[in-house]
Amino acid sequence: MTRINTNVPSLVAQNRLQASNGDLQTALTRLSTGLRINSGADDPAGLIASEALRSEVTSLGRAITNTRRASQIISTADSALGQASNLLNDIRGLVVEAANSGALSDEEIAANQLQIDSSLEAINRIAQTTTFQGRKLLDGSLDFVSSAGSVGTLSDVNIDQANLGTTGRIDVAIDITTAAQQASVSVSDDAFNAADVDPSATSLVPTKTIDISVGGETVTITGNGDFSGVTITEDNTLAGTATAVDTAGAIEITFDGDSNPSSVSDVLTALNALEGIVATSDGPGSGTVVSGDAASSAATSDGADVGLEVTAAGIDDLTVNYTVGTDADVVADFDPDTNTLNVALGTTTSNNTLTNIKSKIDALTDITSAIVDDAGDPLTGFDDLTVSATDLPADATGTAIKAGLKDTLVFQLNGADGAETFNFGAGTSLAQIKAAVNLVSDSTGVVADDTGGLSFRSNAYGSDALVNIEIISEGASGEFETSLSATRQIGQDIQATINGVEASARGNTFSINTSTLDLNLTVDAGSSTDFTFSITGGGALFQLGPDVTTNQQARLGIGSVSTGQLGGVSGRLYELGSGQAKSLTNDVNGAAKIIDEVINKVTSLRGRLGAFQATSLESNLVSLNETLANLEEAESSIRDADFAQESANLTRAQILVQSGTNVLSLANQNPQNVLSLLG
Repeated sequence: MTRINTNVPSLVAQNRLQASNGDLQTALTRLSTGLRINSGADDPAGLIASEALRSEVTSLGRAITNTRRASQIISTADSALGQASNLLNDIRGLVVEAANSGALSDEEIAANQLQIDSSLEAINRIAQTTTFQGRKLLDGSLDFVSSAGSVGTLSDVNIDQANLGTTGRIDVAIDITTAAQQASVSVSDDAFNAADVDPSATSLVPTKTIDISVGGETVTITGNGDFSGVTITEDNTLAGTATAVDTAGAIEITFDGDSNPSSVSDVLTALNALEGIVATSDGPGSGTVVSGDAASSAATSDGADVGLEVTAAGIDDLTVNYTVGTDADVVADFDPDTNTLNVALGTTTSNNTLTNIKSKIDALTDITSAIVDDAGDPLTGFDDLTVSATDLPADATGTAIKAGLKDTLVFQLNGADGAETFNFGAGTSLAQIKAAVNLVSDSTGVVADDTGGLSFRSNAYGSDALVNIEIISEGASGEFETSLSATRQIGQDIQATINGVEASARGNTFSINTSTLDLNLTVDAGSSTDFTFSITGGGALFQLGPDVTTNQQARLGIGSVSTGQLGGVSGRLYELGSGQAKSLTNDVNGAAKIIDEVINKVTSLRGRLGAFQATSLESNLVSLNETLANLEEAESSIRDADFAQESANLTRAQILVQSGTNVLSLANQNPQNVLSLLG
């Protein structure tokens, strides 16, 4: 069918040509831009995904830049700290050299001090001039702000990292369950002869002695009295027992009659039942009392005086002074500085019994007494004798027999810092042993203490603390080895939790390292006091991730390295300067302790910064780069054009456009065929 008004083949050819032109345009656009998606119409879902990926790629790029910048800051600080470490090592060498005072002149030591002063100035200069783009790194401005300084038992604190979160603060609660302990070995008093005071040189109560005849035996009565007369009577009302009564020094003994005669032992028992009386017999005490006339009076004579023998454990020289006091009761006190026991009699005479005086002495620590005669032999029956001012000798002072080792002793003492061998002879006092051990305590790390008895303890606290005693030889009479509480003891580290997290500890220092908090605390030696403080700001904040959230940030504390801040429990670095407490001329040993602590602190700071750079920054940089590559690959796969495919599409579109153009030309010629019908 032939029409001229509507050329359907032409219309079809136009539509196909238009589509081919569209395909050609798309292929040309993609090839010219390199992108598969150039507008939302190309792939709406793909455009959304690729734009999200592009945003992440941009953030990752900035995170990588931030990480590299942080690494550069850490490198700058580490470089400056390295110079400070060199200066500190120079100072340590000068301190060690100055300790050789026997070989160095005063001028040489002064020259060393000048070098130290110069080094201290250089360290302060480093603290003030180490900057990165105008920001000071080592002056303390990047340290954390906290209330830890108000804690009285906290001797040192290092807050390395803290995530302050959205609130801008962290409350830190420390619960110390067990305090750090020193290693300690004690020696009981059995190892030493106790110091004792001869009673004849102190308080004495005179006694009298009489002899009587009872049942053919001589009975000696000793007591505090004149015993002007002794009578023995017969009393048939008694049932085979003898009784004695002391009335104003006149003793009356009664016993039963012939129906049940009493023996001499009965009489002795009756006499000894009297307060302040001791009766003895020259026979077996079995003689029979047959008559009241068998006993006769005898003249009294001076007997054994009675006194108090005082013994003190762990005291070398004990002196006892007796005086008449001003208080109603007896007062006894001990002066440890002079090892003197002072006993003051009471103004109330009835309080001055030997029993009461003995109780007051025995109540003192490590001091005991016994009632003995003037020969030092124990006596009974005189507990209630009363001491008066006239009983005291003109010089009521007694000097003790020295306490000391029971025999020769050689032992090796090991501590955390080294070992020393000691050789002591029999009779060596506690004070002499203490002095010998403490003389080299800086070499062993062990000190001796004779308060309340001899003991050895470590200077240090915790599991590094050690006291080890090895007995090399001891005399046959010695009891030092068997008196040791242990031969080897190790201290105990502090046990504590920080915000509920069990802390790792060493001595009095403990720390935690979590994702939110990394800090190191040191409390006073042996402290068990719980405490709290708050971290309210500060620190160098580094954005290390693509998202601005706290878990993609790191806040690092960098403390000041000025001489006024560097130090530890032994003191601050500035104290090594001229005229200061730890200068070379004032305290070279103290200077050595401070410089060691400062070197350790600076080294620890460098190690902490290096660990942050190596583990946190460098690993983060690697991770970010890998993530960035993966995201860019994903974004490329969605958005970028495939040139091979688009080149093929272009060729196809070009051919179709050319073909469509020719076909359209032919279709447009079809209406002209109508003319042949009209001709």
